[in-house]
Formats: sequence, structure tokens, C-alpha cells
Amino acid sequence: MNIHRRFIFQFFVQLITVFVLFFIILISFWAFLGFSMMDFESKQDLSKAEDYFVSDHVSFKDGKAFFKEELKSLAKEQNGWLLAINETGDVLGTFNMPDKAPKKLKKSEIAAITYGESSEAHYTYWKVGTKPHFVLFGKAKAETKLLNQISPRVDWKKQKLNLSENTEDELSRRNAWVQLIAPEGNVVDEYGAKNQPNKYSVRKLFAEQDTEGSTPAVYFDQNTESAILLGIPADNKASTLEKSLFESLNRSLIIIFVMAFLLLLGGTLWYARKFGVPLLTLMKWIQNLGSGLYQEPADVHGNPVTLSRKGKLKRKFRIYKELITTLTQLTETLQQNEKQQRMMANTREEWISGLSHDLKTPLSSISGYAQMLASNDYTWSEKETKEFALIMAEKSDYMMDLLEDLTLTYRLKNNALPIAKMRTDLNEFIRRIIIHYINDPVYQDRTFHYTPHPESITASIDPKWFQRILDNIIANAIKYNPPGTAISVSLSSIEEHLIVINIKDDGIGMDSVTLGKLFSRYYRGTHTGETGSGSGLGMAITKQLVHLHGGTINVQSEPQNGTLIRIMLPVN
Repeated sequence: MNIHRRFIFQFFVQLITVFVLFFIILISFWAFLGFSMMDFESKQDLSKAEDYFVSDHVSFKDGKAFFKEELKSLAKEQNGWLLAINETGDVLGTFNMPDKAPKKLKKSEIAAITYGESSEAHYTYWKVGTKPHFVLFGKAKAETKLLNQISPRVDWKKQKLNLSENTEDELSRRNAWVQLIAPEGNVVDEYGAKNQPNKYSVRKLFAEQDTEGSTPAVYFDQNTESAILLGIPADNKASTLEKSLFESLNRSLIIIFVMAFLLLLGGTLWYARKFGVPLLTLMKWIQNLGSGLYQEPADVHGNPVTLSRKGKLKRKFRIYKELITTLTQLTETLQQNEKQQRMMANTREEWISGLSHDLKTPLSSISGYAQMLASNDYTWSEKETKEFALIMAEKSDYMMDLLEDLTLTYRLKNNALPIAKMRTDLNEFIRRIIIHYINDPVYQDRTFHYTPHPESITASIDPKWFQRILDNIIANAIKYNPPGTAISVSLSSIEEHLIVINIKDDGIGMDSVTLGKLFSRYYRGTHTGETGSGSGLGMAITKQLVHLHGGTINVQSEPQNGTLIRIMLPVN
């Protein structure tokens, strides 16, 4: 998965996660609000409680019902009582009954409770438990009780209520009102009815039944066709409930706001850690590379910050895996380049120093002999003069070779060397080169052997520069090995596509350091038996010339085990 798709996947998953969390918080909020409303309603008016609330507060054991203290307190505060029965009507338990509790309810009483209302009380019931148990909550009808107290004392003929002192106290305590209404609708007597009308029409009578905030009750006298209208203001439960819900809602909103803020803060920190910290690390890494510090940012212990203790990429950096891989490769490349530049600079300085010495020595010789020849203090013989001239020519040739090598390597580097290839018989070409070394008296202390290809084989080469390739390799084998070294050259082919030239010696070989730098410019190999020195460009020129012919060159060597140099050229 590339970085583009990984980013898309990461953001998609995170958006889904945020949506799910938001949805869970929203559902939790409404669930909390709903439970708060139901719990508050149950505590304000037990008749509105849900089945689960009653089930949690009633238990049954050994044919008896047990009410929890919270349920008892609510029933007592609301002037009610509790009654638990089974499916046959047997009473299993009671609390705060106004009268002596019966042992069993008759079916007619149960019918009055379930299908209608008792004249004396309001009942609410719940089915509880797996067995058919029922819990009843009863509450006395205060308006009926008051009407029963008032109606016997009314003087219907004089149209007077004739309330007793106790009744008036009860009405005042309950903030209730009572009116005596004549058949025409006129109010002929009243008590505590300041906000009630003085005359009732049919519309007002119907409207009174729908009035919120009161529970009207009526007693009708058949003889006088008058009526007693009594109202008790309902408990201010609605406003209390509304206030409680408002407080609960405010509390829930505060909790949600705090949770949302914490979630936002946590999300911000998480995003900063997941995306910001890796980006800052990568930016610091790039800044290090720009300032020449070719290494990955490290922690206080010197370990790379992108890797764990096990050497694996840390989770927060995995999304940038391709970028980190690229930066790692770039860092390693820059480190290698810097190392090579330092090595090249050191090698170049050594080469320049050696080359200066190599040029200075023959120049000193030429200068010395020239001064001797120009001196008037001594007359040189013709033989001595020729010897001096010969030495000066040799030194001049040596310096010219050095300068030509230097010029040649830069021409090769800049692809400015003209090359004229022609079809050449390699068997004969290499044989003549080897014969030259065999016949040269300087190399009589070396042994040369040549193995030609069994068949005639030709290749497109530039004779001048290809001879330079073989001369450089053979000259190195002669220069850096002791007398008696055997040098063998063989020519072979791989099928009909490649020509292979092997130049092998049984000399002192090379170590891994020398082998690694063999084709580097300015590198000058040495050994204890060698008093002269080369330009440091010969093998570098050789490799470039081989590549210019479309071939490859590689070396195999070990100390004291000789050296094998293999050149491979294409047939065409």
C-alpha cells in the first residue's frame, strides 16, 4: 500500500471512529436524560413509575413480598400505600395501608382497580417478576373525602355551605376551593374560590373539567338540582419536573461539553503525536541533510528515533514508510559520497604530492646534466655528452608519459577521447604484444605464457587504445611483483557472444583494501621491492578504456596467491 492510499485509509478509519464515538456519546446522553426523567417522575409521582423501577425495589421470597426502603419512603411521602398480591389475589405484603390490610382481594375489588376506579382511591399496578406477582400503589382521593365531609352539612334550601371549622382548615391547608352552584349556574355560596367564576355556563363547566392544575369534583343534589363544585390544585409537579429536567439537561450538557472538549483535546494531542511528531522528525532529518549532517535524528541514547528497540519501524512512522525508506537511502548515499570524497581528496593529495616528486626528480636530473654540459670549467667528451643526452631524453619521456596519462584520464572522464574501432584478429594482436615483452631484455627475469583461442576470433577494437589496456595490466604485473613471476595470458570465448581475456600472475597478490581501490584515480600501489612509482592513473585509464570498448573488467586476488584480471568484450 503506497503512502497515498495509506493516508486515505487512515483518515477514513479515523473519521469513522470519530463518528462512532460521537454517536455513542449522543445515545448515552439521550439514554441518561431519559433515565433521569423516568427516575425523577417515579420519585415525584410513583404512579408514573416504570415496571423496571418497581421490579428493582420489590422482592419475593417464601410467599412474601419485601419493599425496599426507597420505595417505602416514596409511597409515604406521596400519602399512598403499597400492596403486593399473587395471581389468585392473596396478599403477599403491604405498607402504609390506611385500613387493616385484607388477607385476600376479591375478584370484584381487583376488577374495580383494573377496569375502573375505586370511589375512595386511585390505584396503579405493575406486573413484577417471572411469576405472576402484582404490586399496587394506592392513593386516597382527597376531593372525594372532602365532598363527603361537606355535603351532609349543606343547607340546600337556604343555599348555604355551612362549613365546619375543621373543614375550612382542611380546605385552607390544601389550598382547595368549594362553590355551591344553583340550577341556573349562579354561585350562591363559596369558600376560597377567589379565582373562580361567579356564574357558570355550559361552556365554562366543560372547560373546568379540562383545567390544568386542579382536580375538580362534583356532588349533585337530586332534590334541589344544585351542585357542589370542589377543586384542589394539583401539586406543582409539572413545574418541579420541568425544573428538574432543566437542571438535568444543563448538567448533561455541561458533561457533554466537558467530554467533547476533552475528546477534542485528546484528539488534537493524538493527531499531533501521530502526524505532527513524525513530520517534525522528517523535517529535522531533511534539515540535517541540508546542513551536511548525513545521519538520521537520534534520541538521547543515540538510537534512531524512527526505530524501536527491536530495530523495527515505530507504529507512528509507518504511514511515512516509503518516505523514510527514501530518506534512509539518500542518507546512506550521501554518507558514501562524503566518504568517497574524503578518500578521493586524500588520495588526490597523495597523488599530487607523489606526482610532484616524480616530476621534480627527473627535472632535477635534467637540470643537473644541463648545468654540467653548460659549465666552462670542464670539457666533456663526445661519449659523456651522448650519455648525458640519453639520460635527459629518458627523463623527458618519463615526464611526458605522466602528463599524457593525466590528459588521457580527463579526456576519458569527459567522453572526449576519439576511438577508431576496426575488426581485429585478437589471437595475432595479443601474440605480438606478448612477443614484445618476451624479446625485451628488461623483462628477462619474468616468464610470459600465452594461450590463444583454438580458432580465429575477431573483435571491433581500437588497436592503439586496446594495446594500452593490455600494456597497463602487464606492466602492473611486472612492476608490483618480484623477479621470477610468471605471467600468463589466455584468450577464450563464452558461446558466440563474449570474448574473455585472462591475464594471470603468480605474484604476491593484493589485499582487500588495495583491491577495492585498484581502479580509483590517483591510487598508487606500492610494495617493498619497488623503487619507482607510477602515475596512479594507469588502472583507472584501463577500466575506462575497457568500458569505451563496451566491455567489463574485474579482478580476483588474495595476498600471496597471485592476481587474475578478466576482460570480457562483446563479439559484435
